[in-house]
Amino acid sequence: GRNMKLSEFLTSIERTMLLDGAMGTQLAEAGLDMGGKTNITHPDAVLSIHKQYAECGVDMIITNTLTMNRINIELHNMGVDVAEVNSAGVRLARAAICEGQYVLGDMGSTGKMLKPHGDLSPDDAYAAFKEQAIILAEGGVDGIIVETMFDLAEAICCTRACKDAVDLPVIVSISFSTMKRGGRTIMGNSAQDCAKALVEAGACVVGANCGNIDPFQMSEIVSTMGEVVSLPLLAQPNAGIPRFVEGRTVFDMSPSDFAEGINRCIERGARLVGGCCGTSPDHIRAIVERIRG
Repeated sequence: GRNMKLSEFLTSIERTMLLDGAMGTQLAEAGLDMGGKTNITHPDAVLSIHKQYAECGVDMIITNTLTMNRINIELHNMGVDVAEVNSAGVRLARAAICEGQYVLGDMGSTGKMLKPHGDLSPDDAYAAFKEQAIILAEGGVDGIIVETMFDLAEAICCTRACKDAVDLPVIVSISFSTMKRGGRTIMGNSAQDCAKALVEAGACVVGANCGNIDPFQMSEIVSTMGEVVSLPLLAQPNAGIPRFVEGRTVFDMSPSDFAEGINRCIERGARLVGGCCGTSPDHIRAIVERIRG
């Protein structure tokens, strides 16, 4: 049967809710391009990764569509059609889920800076976000997750576009570059300011993902957000702080250490947890064993 609506699930379930782990770094390990284009070029590989996460027993699977808004696609000459790549992303995620699991449509940055920092007009960003949200909703996602955002203004713009475009829950996650001064984005936004502003913009869950912090540090950021908002909080850390080894980025936190860090996030108030860069099905299984054992 059909699940209860995601909006009800997010507010009614008392237990910790699990999201999946990384898609991009898993694709890279398979020798494929990171990013949404693989939904079209190598759908089987994307489906296989989604299925591995679904089989871990997560509650939500995230589509492989993070930067698949029109502005980012054109900026990087990706040579894909906005509608085709996003629809394919939803189709693959939906094909992978098990009974009782939800699909979140993944949205992220345009790759350009909004005025006054850059040359992107807020209206153009809003239009691109609205377009992507509508395609994801038409594909059949249960909700939207806006993530890896490091400019609060862009995150607010995206949240509003989603809320205006579709009648679905919108989860919003910010990327923090430092723990100092109450947790800050690269643009200098504080964790508490982000949380408050995103709730005002219509987010139903707020939190943190990716960034230059480890899971234990992320637990502090979640805790800080919890002091100013009463919504469910999300934590999706990387498998440790990124290190550069022989010209490549490495995330090398073990699944068991990662699960300990996630457990700390839960203790500090996170209701939704998952993994970002460098996490694998092994990391997600370790969380399942640690918290559901």
